[in-house]
Amino acid sequence: MSLFKKVSVMAMAFAMVMGMAACGSSDAGSADKAEAEEAPAETKNYIIATDTTFAPFEFQNDAGEYVGIDLDLLAAIAEDQGFTYELNPLGFTAATQALEAGQADGVIAGMSITEERQEKFDFSEPYFDSGVVMAIAKDNEDIKSYDDLSGKTVAIKTGTEGATFAESIKDQYGFTTITFDDSSAMYMDVMSGNSVACFEDYPVIGYAITQGVELKMVTDMEQGSSYGFAVGKEKNMELLEMFNTGLANLKENGKYQEILDAYIQK
Repeated sequence: MSLFKKVSVMAMAFAMVMGMAACGSSDAGSADKAEAEEAPAETKNYIIATDTTFAPFEFQNDAGEYVGIDLDLLAAIAEDQGFTYELNPLGFTAATQALEAGQADGVIAGMSITEERQEKFDFSEPYFDSGVVMAIAKDNEDIKSYDDLSGKTVAIKTGTEGATFAESIKDQYGFTTITFDDSSAMYMDVMSGNSVACFEDYPVIGYAITQGVELKMVTDMEQGSSYGFAVGKEKNMELLEMFNTGLANLKENGKYQEILDAYIQK
């Protein structure tokens, strides 16, 4: 065989080998791409901060588990939308601070949607409409209206709609306020006689009284703000969208009302 023929045969053989390799590489690449497309998306996990005691929205049951309207809603929405979360009970003020600092992805804590808070956070659609009432010790027969608060001390909880309302009328009715970080301490201050009354969201104080807290409501409900789930300003918008979609689904399928009925008896 001539040198020319030998070179031609070797060149053809090399071309065939490279062509087969290329076909194999293409097939393998297509297979890898198909497998990647078929692989399920990774479930997103979020850190959700909440209050420690704001029954019936969040509180610990006898087993030490955190339960309540907020937490049951969150669990149901997460299941509906297919995301997971780590719950971080910090207390209301610490929870909002964690969200602002980027140490939490969201907050659900009976949080009223206000113009001031909307400057720092983005809120979901309202999931509960509340209102504020005044409560006094069960055996107190002296306080019947705001007019009876003149010269007295009134207990409020930091960051709540009740606190905002009390501060807005205290000059008009001549009372001073004492602040607490949790509802239980605020109630105890009233029951002990250190303060004569407290202002609290209606469902919260109503649930507390049905659970044996020795207080009574003596005013009609003042119009309050709606509660919303919050994320950082222009952050975690996909989480906010999932919350809204899940909430709408729960209202449609009846699960939302089922959760409310488990904690608030009308």
